[in-house]
This record gives sequence, C-alpha cells and structure tokens, in this order.
Amino acid sequence: MKYVIAVIQPDRVDEVLRILEEKEIHLVTVTNVLGRGRQRGIAEVYRGHKEGGRLLRKVKLEIAVNDEFVKPTVEAITEGARTGHIGDGKIFILDLEETIRIRTGETDGIAIG
Repeated sequence: MKYVIAVIQPDRVDEVLRILEEKEIHLVTVTNVLGRGRQRGIAEVYRGHKEGGRLLRKVKLEIAVNDEFVKPTVEAITEGARTGHIGDGKIFILDLEETIRIRTGETDGIAIG
C-alpha cells in the first residue's frame, strides 16, 4: 500500500480528477493549500516597492492506493497536471503501513477498496 500526495495548480484539479476516475481511482482527498517551490512565489509591487516570496495557491491531493494502482495514479496526476511550466507541482509516494476502515474494522488493502 502506498500514500500518494500531489501538490498541483488549482486550475488542473478537474482534469486530474477526471483522469483518475477513468483509471478507476475514486478515493481522493482534496485540500486547498498555500506554498511555494523553486520559483519562490510571485514578486508583486505594493505601494511602490517590490515584495517577493508570496505564498501561492495550490491544491493537495491525497490518495491511498494498493500497490497495483500506484503507477496508474502517478500517470493520471502527471498527465492531468502537466503544463510544461514552472510550478506544475510535485508527487510524493510514501509507504502506507496500515489502513483501517472505521465503519467495518476492515484493514489494509481491503480497507482502501
């Protein structure tokens, strides 16, 4: 089991979710977040002087998947989020030690679905 975390541009969320749905990956948590990467935010002029290092709006997707769904998940996120410009985002893949479905008590791969 893996826990896939992706941080992407807000305007790419619908496309990523559409492709995930096509690949039968349905269990996704989406959170609006602020952050900055290599571009260090956007410099803005405010009251006549330049201010840099602002935090940018991003969206974080969190997806728990069984091992056979890791590759399709990464492909869907990459395909849907890539514009070719700086700030397209990042994908992190972590080992998922245990999963428990609260309602039934099912564990691990069965709990993910």
